[in-house]
Amino acid sequence: MAITLNSGFKMPVIGLGVWRMEDKDIKDLLFNAIKIGYRHFDCAADYKNEAEVGEALAEAFQTGLVKREDLFITTKLWNSDHGHVVEACKDSLKKLRLDYLDLYLVHFPVATRHTGVGATASALGEDGVLDIDTTISLETTWHAMEDLVSMGFVRSIGISNYDIFLTRDCLAYAKVKPAVNQIETHPYFQRESLVKFCQKHNICVTAHTPLGGAVANTEWFGSVSCLDDPVLKGLAEKYKKSVAQIVLRWGIQRNTVVIPKSSKLERLEENFHVFDFELAKEDMDLVKTVDRNHRTNQPAKFWGIDLYA
Repeated sequence: MAITLNSGFKMPVIGLGVWRMEDKDIKDLLFNAIKIGYRHFDCAADYKNEAEVGEALAEAFQTGLVKREDLFITTKLWNSDHGHVVEACKDSLKKLRLDYLDLYLVHFPVATRHTGVGATASALGEDGVLDIDTTISLETTWHAMEDLVSMGFVRSIGISNYDIFLTRDCLAYAKVKPAVNQIETHPYFQRESLVKFCQKHNICVTAHTPLGGAVANTEWFGSVSCLDDPVLKGLAEKYKKSVAQIVLRWGIQRNTVVIPKSSKLERLEENFHVFDFELAKEDMDLVKTVDRNHRTNQPAKFWGIDLYA
């Protein structure tokens, strides 16, 4: 099952995010995911595991497990490389051992001090606050992203963690419209207005953290997981599915792409098997009632400044 992007390319509605995957586990996880049926993998320079992902992909192609043209690979430009977009993209392609990317995203709408191409540091000033580069506009960054399309390095380009205002601005100055806005959204952080705005303007919304981050964000940010919600547990019982499957199905039925992350084989399988049932309209409406406007991913913890404030 896939969504056709405004660039004309098809993007599978469920993918596997590789954030916080251990280097030693990546090959087995990717091979198992491909065998289960995953064809969409979400990477980023900042995850610091592109080389390991690339090694696994190269072996998967070489052994005939899957063909390159059957996969949809996303990676992202890090904040410190906004002034070096082409070099950063080439660095990611080299590490991933690919000739082209299916999707390249601006990871966050902020340029920070450059620390070397692909180094992905978040340099802090003496005051312990993120060292933001005020000389590079998002428009400049976007036009460099557009160059990647004409160079043939990237098929589709998009944005990530952009709000309505920044997305509107991007639409105004873009020659190549953003195909995707990848944002945190899940039942506890539904962001209906942003989702509707993007979809109205033919920008596909991809939900990172579609399960609310679960253990990862609870450990790192002390956030609350929607997987423990009694309403969602009730729906899981009703449909004889796991709470995670209910949440992912909800995401798919609101026409968003979901990219859950898991390092456990049984979870990989469970998360992928969400196409054999459908949530009734009243249950989709019921999920709307649990929204808490609760963001679980909080980079301010590392940056000394809350960019969402």
